[in-house]
Amino acid sequence: MRRYLFPLILGVLGCAILIWLGVWQLQRLEWKEGLLDEIAQKISGAPVPLPANPDPSMKYMPVMVSGQTTGEEIHVLSGTREAGGGYQIVSGFDTDDGRRILLDRGFVDQDHKRVARPPVHLTVVGNLHWPQEKGSATPDPNLTENIWFARDVPAMAAQLGAQPILVVAAEVQGDNQGVMPIPVAIEGIPNNHLSYAMQWFMIAAVWAGMTVALLWRIRQRRF
Repeated sequence: MRRYLFPLILGVLGCAILIWLGVWQLQRLEWKEGLLDEIAQKISGAPVPLPANPDPSMKYMPVMVSGQTTGEEIHVLSGTREAGGGYQIVSGFDTDDGRRILLDRGFVDQDHKRVARPPVHLTVVGNLHWPQEKGSATPDPNLTENIWFARDVPAMAAQLGAQPILVVAAEVQGDNQGVMPIPVAIEGIPNNHLSYAMQWFMIAAVWAGMTVALLWRIRQRRF
């Protein structure tokens, strides 16, 4: 029995740890689904006037703003299933109460990147957003071609001389000049906990199989 004891303990402990990790990921899945439901309800709430001093704690807050685009834009590399590759149009936006903010007007395909979009008055219902798209591997924007690779709110605000406040349009009243709004949605928020749980359970099954195989080999050596 001594020959079986250490492999058996190792196998049981390993399986227990791996199964616990899988259960923990299922608990994380339940938490994440609750969080996503909460965010979805917040996104779809009744819009309010733009707060005096928005900050990232107000992320996803529905707001209504009225004002005029400045004619200056940032083009963020993007794409949709229907249109393929294109650009997200982020404009400078002068609100009726005298503030200059950033307005993510939506998407245009590659053929319409350079179409003129002069200043226009718009009333927009959308959501405050501080997307975290820029990572250590994200290239710096190509300012010569006006191609950005992430919505970096502070950098975009500095480029357009605006406050670091981004409103992502959901509904636009006025001439949106061919730009298709892409509202904020929970679909863009990753939720991979179920696949992580399945991976831990599969590793636990492999570990159990290896333990059984090892015990069988030990038994065979006795004969």
